[in-house]
Amino acid sequence: MLIKSAVTQAQKRIGMSTEQPSISAQSILQIWTEAVSDSSSKPAFTCLGQTLSYGEIDQLARRVASYLQKRLKLRAGDRIAIQLPNLIQYPVVAIAAMKLGLVIVNTNPMYSVRELVHQFNDAGVKAVIVLDQFYDVLSEAVPQTSVEHVIVTRSPDLMPSTKRVLLEGLMKLMGKSPRIKNPDVIDFKDLLAGGTSYINHRASVNDICALQYTGGTTGSSKGVMLTQLSLTANVAQALGVISVTTESLRYSATALPLPLYHIYAFSLCVGVLPALRGHSVLIPDPRNIPLFVSAIKKLKIQIFCGLNSLFVALLENKDFCRLGFGDLKITLSGGMPLMKSVADQWQKVTGCIISEGYGMTEASPVISMNPPGFERIGTAGIPIPGTEVKVIDGDGGEQQVGGVGELCIKGKQIMAGYWNHPEQTAETIVDGWLHTGDVVTVDDQGYITIVDRLKDMIIVSGFNVYPNELEQVLTVHPDVSQCAAVGVADDKAGELVKMFVVKSKSSLTESEVIEFCKKHMAAYKVPKFVEFRDELPMTNVGKVLRKDLKGH
Repeated sequence: MLIKSAVTQAQKRIGMSTEQPSISAQSILQIWTEAVSDSSSKPAFTCLGQTLSYGEIDQLARRVASYLQKRLKLRAGDRIAIQLPNLIQYPVVAIAAMKLGLVIVNTNPMYSVRELVHQFNDAGVKAVIVLDQFYDVLSEAVPQTSVEHVIVTRSPDLMPSTKRVLLEGLMKLMGKSPRIKNPDVIDFKDLLAGGTSYINHRASVNDICALQYTGGTTGSSKGVMLTQLSLTANVAQALGVISVTTESLRYSATALPLPLYHIYAFSLCVGVLPALRGHSVLIPDPRNIPLFVSAIKKLKIQIFCGLNSLFVALLENKDFCRLGFGDLKITLSGGMPLMKSVADQWQKVTGCIISEGYGMTEASPVISMNPPGFERIGTAGIPIPGTEVKVIDGDGGEQQVGGVGELCIKGKQIMAGYWNHPEQTAETIVDGWLHTGDVVTVDDQGYITIVDRLKDMIIVSGFNVYPNELEQVLTVHPDVSQCAAVGVADDKAGELVKMFVVKSKSSLTESEVIEFCKKHMAAYKVPKFVEFRDELPMTNVGKVLRKDLKGH
């Protein structure tokens, strides 16, 4: 049986469109402005006990846009990096950037100096907005880049004055409000002090909305060019999957603990949820489970977005398990494989079946989903509307149902390419087909099951970690002769990094390796295990055989 036939039959069986769904908006900004137009007073974002409506967020975004255009002279096409956790400042700045046609460069606040320098130089970033707690690392990176403007915000900046003073005082006592003495740094509150006038940019469908950095299947990270077309098309496709319940999800409150600088949460925050006129409940630090539970316990959460490691942490918390889940309609999972035991326990506690999906940055990001009411735990669901799929073997031969091979997809959600990397773009998109690098099988019901990764990418709590990058960093250490990074299975995180090391100095210790890594890479990339070897398994041309190290 042909895979295309199986997928088409599955889509028709559940009442899903087989074609690309239409959407009135030509840009992500238009989705937002339509929400402001008809739902101005509806709650848009809640964070740290504060709720702002669509209209209030838009007014703040207008002020920020005015400052960026008039004072900083930023113009359409300029790149602005947003280096923030899940705070209300994030959507305010993102929407302001879109009003001006700026290209958003989503940046992990945990990045090291080396990672920031690479990303900012590669993207040609002109301005950065950062949370004060991460300024010290940024300040080391900026002189090595072409960044012209640094804007610093603090968690309480958008709060009413009474709450702001109280929280600032608490943060000062806890040592979490560092003083920044650089006179060239712009205070975020200055952006709000002026007017709201600016020249609005009228986006075209081919304009780049965001540069989303990913390592793909190679070491150094590359900027994925996500256009207005790819993002809006994917919003329409995602809504098409839940079309049978879309009306009941209108104005729904959504728990959004996943980082907004990640494509999964970014698309939800600026696209899917505004299209539903939804209420996003932002969780700045999902690792702090007691605060997480406190943030959502008084709200009627209808949609919950998470991933396996977060579900595990929540289910281990007694206060979370005591919450009422009568309003919960959909739980979405993506970013890493969902374990059946976790899905079963979640359903037992909440009464809600998890709808697992699959995607990648290069696909804006959703490729397949388990439609609500038609979930099959352990699968990545069926391709979303308007998405063609095929499975190919090593020689490019197309497989039928049940065959195993690399998944390739075609659809309007595919990226425009890698920023300044035409050769790697040509290797990844061939004749309009995006080669995912994932080995899958598709059954006769149209459901995709991920078998393995074609390359050696490691996924730690939903974050992509690329062995080449880690190895390049560690080999700079004077006492390391060779090294190789692999992923090892972990019940909570999915995978953790293990580093195999050949010493050039016998006194080198495991703790020294880990401390060196902590200084030069984000925390989730730091190896949790280090094993010393006299030599590493190699091919006859000197390439490390990582597959021979897995399981050791």
